[in-house]
Amino acid sequence: MIGRGGSMDEKLEQIKEYWNQRIHDMEMTEHALGTLGFFNDLEAYRYEKLNYLPGVVNFESFSGKKVLEIGCGIGTDLVRFARGGAIVTGVDLSETAVDLAVKNFRLHNLEADLRVGNGESLEFPDNTFDAVYAHGVLQYTADITRMIHESFRVLKSGGVFIGMLYNRKGWLNAMSSLFKVDLEHDDAPVFNLYTQQEFKKFLGLFHEVSIVPERFPVKSRLQKGWKAFFFNTVFVGFFNLIPRAWVRQWGWHLMGFGVKNDA
Repeated sequence: MIGRGGSMDEKLEQIKEYWNQRIHDMEMTEHALGTLGFFNDLEAYRYEKLNYLPGVVNFESFSGKKVLEIGCGIGTDLVRFARGGAIVTGVDLSETAVDLAVKNFRLHNLEADLRVGNGESLEFPDNTFDAVYAHGVLQYTADITRMIHESFRVLKSGGVFIGMLYNRKGWLNAMSSLFKVDLEHDDAPVFNLYTQQEFKKFLGLFHEVSIVPERFPVKSRLQKGWKAFFFNTVFVGFFNLIPRAWVRQWGWHLMGFGVKNDA
């Protein structure tokens, strides 16, 4: 589903309201909202589902660096950066998300500058951050080009951009089409899928650009009954017998990396 009609301000308001009413992976915990158990359960599930992420993004390598996360949600990844010694800032359109992120950091005895804000119009000076991280937000934003340009602007020379969006040619999109199953959050006000070539073009301001397809099938707790058996046993088992090099291009997540070079 592509962005619906209306002005840019109206679209941003729709996005804000959508994410104010939803917490990603909420169904994966039985703990009360905003408790330590709640945050720990969602963190554990995230890195179970995205088992590739700590290997691709070395959270500990940003110690002493200023890191901005756009679309920080409840702060799960930003907590990882902070644990690794980064000086962290997070922005999100959703007040619900930012309120929970504040609780997450407080419960884990970590510090962060957390703000309600628009990643397409950042309230930071040029050349502020050593890294800008935007995992799982680019496909839902009203103007992806503007968000990436803002990321470039606030990065210091030599700073790195790390972003993720969904692969139009990815295995999960193919499964969704084949079995007529909706993709998660495809009812959002903006929901776009992109190719590697399109993502590389979006990152044209940056130097040393690389696009790495990731997130291949892992067993899921979301499915029940025969669907769970087919997906977890048959499909996941078969898919992971195939050499990764043969299926790399079909990774559901496209991880994009770029370095700012003002020279």
